[in-house]
Amino acid sequence: MLNKTMLNKTAFKPLLVAALVLGSVAVQAHRAWILPQETVLSGEGRWVSFDAAVSNDVFLANYNPGRFSDVKVQQPDGSEAGIQNLHTGKYRTNFDVELKQEGTYRIFTASSGLRAMWEEDGKRRMYPGRGEQYSAEGFKKAVPENAEKLVVSQASRRMETFVTLGAPSDKTLQPTGQGLELVPVTHPNDLYAGEAAEFRFVMDGEPVQGVEVTLIREGTRYRNSQQEITLTSDNNGLVSVNWNGAGRYFLEAEYKDNKAKKPATERSGTYVAVLEVLPD
Repeated sequence: MLNKTMLNKTAFKPLLVAALVLGSVAVQAHRAWILPQETVLSGEGRWVSFDAAVSNDVFLANYNPGRFSDVKVQQPDGSEAGIQNLHTGKYRTNFDVELKQEGTYRIFTASSGLRAMWEEDGKRRMYPGRGEQYSAEGFKKAVPENAEKLVVSQASRRMETFVTLGAPSDKTLQPTGQGLELVPVTHPNDLYAGEAAEFRFVMDGEPVQGVEVTLIREGTRYRNSQQEITLTSDNNGLVSVNWNGAGRYFLEAEYKDNKAKKPATERSGTYVAVLEVLPD
């Protein structure tokens, strides 16, 4: 039985369900990504342009432009900056980021919250519904306490990429402790085709075993197979990647367990990143 007191005390941040729905529904069949035109730069007065979309193919905008108005930029000193020149077209979104500091930038969207599924009069119900935004009040109002076959999940989603001006730095690589995150052992802007890279996955700040990771190099349109790299994190949350050559990679990781906070009975996390691997 779902406890109303628990619901009232649940302290989740407002959930951008647009992003969560993107993760829970659309992205299971399609891929969403934020793609920088460059990841390693030098000099003064530099900007980076980004494409973002939900697509059938990796980095080929051919499905819908997604909703990326909530993209955030963490600067090398940890402060937050905004995106500029946001434009949403038929199939993709574009925006620019001005690089005012030397070091590594994190460009990201993140959301978390509760999701409920149950049956009512023989029909399947869910909250939040597609296009809805999660709130504790909305959850309390929409989800019956004694619903049949009620399952409450704690879900999180993060999508990000990294850009470095000058020498790489690591302040923006620190985990937030919320949801599924990648903690680089190898710096994400120091990747080379002939060198294995190591990443750690954490869930709510703790390393987790069993994260399913898939990496796909760009250019799938011009080869006969996806050439996916599939990995599973070990008991320290670590995976080691041997690249399929230079290029930009789509990385997607998924994790689920039963260690959720009440009233949820399970927690799940989805993590997406775009990484650039340079030639040796």
